[in-house]
Amino acid sequence: MNNILVPYDFDPQSDLAFEQAIHLARHTHSGITLLYVHETHGILSGLFSSEQREEMLERISDQMDAVAAKMSFRSGIDINVRLETGRIYTVIVDVASEMQAEFIVMGTRSFEPEPAGGIRMAGANASRVIRSARCPVITIGGKTHYDGCRTILLPVELNRESTQKIKWAIRLAAIYGARVRVVATHEPDKSGRIKERLAKQVSAVRDQISKAGIPGEADLLEVRQGEKTAVPTLLDYAEKKGDVDLIVIMTQQESAIVEFFIDSMAQEMIRRSEIPVMSVVPKEIVSPSGMES
Repeated sequence: MNNILVPYDFDPQSDLAFEQAIHLARHTHSGITLLYVHETHGILSGLFSSEQREEMLERISDQMDAVAAKMSFRSGIDINVRLETGRIYTVIVDVASEMQAEFIVMGTRSFEPEPAGGIRMAGANASRVIRSARCPVITIGGKTHYDGCRTILLPVELNRESTQKIKWAIRLAAIYGARVRVVATHEPDKSGRIKERLAKQVSAVRDQISKAGIPGEADLLEVRQGEKTAVPTLLDYAEKKGDVDLIVIMTQQESAIVEFFIDSMAQEMIRRSEIPVMSVVPKEIVSPSGMES
């Protein structure tokens, strides 16, 4: 059985991530591992005695079991619970590797302070997990999401086409019965030659997706005047289309010298998107299902 790892902290955002993981598990016939990490280096961790920490973790364990049992009963999905201690992002990555997770699904923002010093899905932890995990990471930043996936948005860049990213888009589209909308962006002052090359690139990617039996579309977008990156243009486009339920991005260039670097555009997309974002790290990885990523 495939496995999906969901870092969980009882926060509303992690509840939303859990719900999205349930939708994904149904379509991929996967089980879910719900992971709570007690942050040993947290600010509040030193305020409790060892006995108090033990009592707290026992209560958390009971609550986690109750959450998992309730959701498993509702969904019919096999859900396991794990409690670990350590640095948040290190534990998440290590557990994902140990269980050979197919995906990590996690929230990107938190609301209330954690009185027990537990896991907080802050931006720094999400970024560290994304750049270190050996499997795709789906980040959930919005408050409402579609039950399933109708359209996948696949941004491409000139001379930065990724076979790995395209394969994942095709695979997920096949799983959900979704379509893939391939888009590229250009600055307003770019020459017609640049736009022509971009148009050919998005068409080529769309044709590759269509040959795999997936409905595809291609669009070329002009970045709004004054915008520093293409992210606002892409997100506005996705919102206007109204049926985009997942954005698939690469977190860095495949030829990047710095191995664990997440480029600024990827960071901004993850931070600003209300639509779930799947981040694919461009490494030579064979996923648990045996498909070379």
